[in-house]
Amino acid sequence: MCNFAAQKYTLIPKLMKRLIFLVIFTIAAYITVLTCMVSCANRGAGPDGGPYDETPPRIVGMTPPSQVAGGAMTKGKKKHPSTKFSLLFSELVTIENAAENVIVSPPQIEMPNIQAVGRRINVELLDSLKPNTTYTIDFSDAIKDNNEGNPLGHFTYIFSTGEVTDTMEMSGYVLNAEDLEPIAGILVGLHPCPEGIDVAANFDPLWMADTLFTTTPFDRVARTDASGYFSVKGVRDGRQYFAYALKDGDGDFAFSQRSEQIAFSPEVLKPSAFPDTRYDTLWIDSTRYDSIRVIPYTHYTPDNIMLLAFQEANQPRYMLKSDRTDFENFKIWFSAPSQHVPVIRGLNFDATNAFVEQRSIGNDTLVYWLRDTLLMQQDTLDFVYEYMVWDDSLQIHRLTEDTLQLTSRTPWKKRLEQRQKDEEKWQKQLERRHKRGDYTQEEPPTEFMKLTCSTSSSLAPNQNVLFTFDQPLDTIDLSGVHLELMQDSIGTPAPFLLDDVPNNILARQLMAEWRPEQKYRLTIDSTAIHTIYGLHNNKFTKEFTIDKLDKFGTLFITLTGLPELKPMSLGFEQVIAPAGVDTLASGEIVEIMDTTMVERLQDPAVIVQLLDRSGKVIYSVEAVKVSKTSVRGEFYYLKEGDYFVRCIVDANANGKWDPGVWSERRGPEDVFYMKESVNVRAGWDDNMDWDVAALPRHQQKPDALVKQKKNERGKVSAHERNIKRLEDRAKGPQNNSSGRGSMGVPGLKF
Repeated sequence: MCNFAAQKYTLIPKLMKRLIFLVIFTIAAYITVLTCMVSCANRGAGPDGGPYDETPPRIVGMTPPSQVAGGAMTKGKKKHPSTKFSLLFSELVTIENAAENVIVSPPQIEMPNIQAVGRRINVELLDSLKPNTTYTIDFSDAIKDNNEGNPLGHFTYIFSTGEVTDTMEMSGYVLNAEDLEPIAGILVGLHPCPEGIDVAANFDPLWMADTLFTTTPFDRVARTDASGYFSVKGVRDGRQYFAYALKDGDGDFAFSQRSEQIAFSPEVLKPSAFPDTRYDTLWIDSTRYDSIRVIPYTHYTPDNIMLLAFQEANQPRYMLKSDRTDFENFKIWFSAPSQHVPVIRGLNFDATNAFVEQRSIGNDTLVYWLRDTLLMQQDTLDFVYEYMVWDDSLQIHRLTEDTLQLTSRTPWKKRLEQRQKDEEKWQKQLERRHKRGDYTQEEPPTEFMKLTCSTSSSLAPNQNVLFTFDQPLDTIDLSGVHLELMQDSIGTPAPFLLDDVPNNILARQLMAEWRPEQKYRLTIDSTAIHTIYGLHNNKFTKEFTIDKLDKFGTLFITLTGLPELKPMSLGFEQVIAPAGVDTLASGEIVEIMDTTMVERLQDPAVIVQLLDRSGKVIYSVEAVKVSKTSVRGEFYYLKEGDYFVRCIVDANANGKWDPGVWSERRGPEDVFYMKESVNVRAGWDDNMDWDVAALPRHQQKPDALVKQKKNERGKVSAHERNIKRLEDRAKGPQNNSSGRGSMGVPGLKF
């Protein structure tokens, strides 16, 4: 009995322990499951691993260059050994596209070997080093940590092969001269001015005689970033330089190919420096800042060098291809424009008056329409083709000849066979209709020329009606073209002019004095227009209405701050002097001569353009002169909306932008952008002033039109991700109006 009681009291604590354990285990399991369910329903509420690492990699050690330690160089060897050094960082690092992002100055002909291995970056310079020279290896933003991609920043490794290290810098921007687009990855180089010469007093002869740009690699070099910014380091204090930009096509660091994009600054640049401060803002998130730090630094100048890059107009010209797609014509394409019109000398046909030529503005695309039907029936055309090409050895354009043999893809015999099949098909269809008693269509359908009219049902008061054709025209009978002003369904003849379209033989434009809010009817009688192949038009009728004036706005832009508009010399010409009245402009009588040389001058023009959001030109006008220092662009009948504004200083007044010419040391024509867009309102006349020099050129182009920077905006830094993370956490959990969590647990809200 005593033993049983003892066992009984011994079992009770054990059962209690098991029961307590089961209760605790059940509660813990329930809490665990509930936590998992909550985390799945609202992932933002649980642990997120902490903030992203924003700290860039830090240099903790570096080795000196192996061949220049102590300022000495290895000499007396046929092959100079490579120069090596390494950088050690506080964490694992990577280097992004070293071939494009890392630049060595003075430039290296043989590509340096740059590799990231763990926490170390190893650099090997394979070229021989120059004595008493400062070398810079500019890594830009290429060095980043391996996890979050935080860049080290604009880091440059500098060493010297002599006792003095040059530490000055020059910086600025490189933009495309035609549209002020930032150019990324283009080389910027410096050449020193001759020492011991007063450059200011002898600038013109020195500048015109400069051959270093075309014969010698740059002395100092840098590369632009995505915004077109560059900084040339290792510049010698007290030395004067010329600055250039070069899209180096052959890797020789000199302008040796006409297809290379170049820029130059006709100014003498002298480096200097002064102590300065800048402000650094520490942000809590995207709207709140923590503090502002004042950071002292050395300010190097010049820091506003502006290089406007272009390709010369006289590009290497050669024949790209020739093709006779159809028996009616053949086409020839060239790689670049030329003022010379190619000449055809037929070998198996007479080329005299044999073609109607359709030429592009620069004669780089030519279409030859065959006039004679007998010549069209000739499947193969053999002829000598004389055209202008670029001679690499002489570095000039010259005439050359090629013998071409062009065969039609569709032989004339095959076309006749197809025509016969079509006639047989038509005859069978006619017989079937006759069996059904249908005699409504006894003649085969007439083949008409194709006539297309681009006009919609409404037309702006300053707009023309454009016609396009599929073949060159032979004749137009204007008595068969009728324009009528419609009033109560009654047409009254309205005057018009049918004119050619420049550089397009397959188009015509109809112009008239349109009356707003009036309806017009245009009719072209059948057979009024004939092509050179005997086809004529079908009857054409088009009705359209001229829009109301209150649907359009008017914009007047007065431009100031333009560069001095000097007349441009177009060369000299020999003219006959009037007998007995030969005088100078001042009235002084000079010796009477039969001929005299007169300089031809052209007053410059200013072209003002309105662009859409894609940068396409919508409206373009030549500005009128208001005063000696200002001009005005006048735009009428503008559709309502937002426009961007650009102007071109057309120095030679040829109606378009022209690039520069290095041999003449002539830069490209100036282009300016208005930073903010202009809103045109229907029924309003807007007047505005624009100082084109108010902003530096690299800040002028509207962000919406800049294409280069858009490629960088997709990259989100660790700092930006942290700000987004803090903003998401500050918003807190989002309520669910259903009263149920996403896992379906009653009473849980997320």
